[in-house]
Amino acid sequence: MARHAQSRVRTRLSRRSKAVGGLALSTLVGTALWAWPASGDDHNSGTDAKSTTSTTASGPDTPRVPVSAAKSAPNAAPNPPAGRPIPGLSDAARKRIPANSRQVLVVTGKDMDSFESRVVLYTREEGSDDWEPGPTWPAHNAARGWTDDHHYGDLRSPIGVFSLTDAGGLLAAPGDTKLPYDRNSSFVAGGTGVEGEPLAGAFDYVIAINYNRESGTSPLDPQRPWGDAKGGGVWLHVDHDGPTQGCVSLKPKVMRELLRTLDPDLHPVIVMGPADY
Repeated sequence: MARHAQSRVRTRLSRRSKAVGGLALSTLVGTALWAWPASGDDHNSGTDAKSTTSTTASGPDTPRVPVSAAKSAPNAAPNPPAGRPIPGLSDAARKRIPANSRQVLVVTGKDMDSFESRVVLYTREEGSDDWEPGPTWPAHNAARGWTDDHHYGDLRSPIGVFSLTDAGGLLAAPGDTKLPYDRNSSFVAGGTGVEGEPLAGAFDYVIAINYNRESGTSPLDPQRPWGDAKGGGVWLHVDHDGPTQGCVSLKPKVMRELLRTLDPDLHPVIVMGPADY
């Protein structure tokens, strides 16, 4: 697995561009993939991944194959779920949400190739089918947008429905954090991001997205059940004002709020992808 290293890449992507072109693309894919520590696919895998918190996650099992949310066929008439469903998702995506989940974090990209997205936490009461939205937060995803067939270094975030069972960070867990939390000095992002922005503090707080990883372990755990080629180390983490390599980044205040709110007993999951998938 590639490790975080000091990056001297200063390639910049316009926040409104949808691809990296010409020589910049060659530099990005050829050399910089091994140097960028922006997020996703290249977290340091040689560190001690033992959690400093001994509580046990109780989220749903990690899927054994990548989960993508296919759109409903045109003119199809799916049976809508009872109650008030989460808006903006296809029926197929809604069906992938585990029946016992009462917290769903929805990450919606502007489009397939955009690195700008928004995040809403939906919750429901026990015995209710009505999903209630929380506030909407701005976020960043991968530099080249989204994919339903993520591979190491493609600079796209994986589309799908994944459980959220483990957290950690360089800083101590906020009070009332319920997810198992590994405070570890190895949560350090060196170098600069895709647009040259500093990465200091990006891993102050992280929540592992259970894409190609073993649940119930530290986010630093290097295991990749589907193989290294399928990437890994896809996290929610602190925003560094630029696109990521595959993660979803949010402001520090939002990360602290999520850590205080997400509860293993409510089986939280993340539904992530471009708009209307």
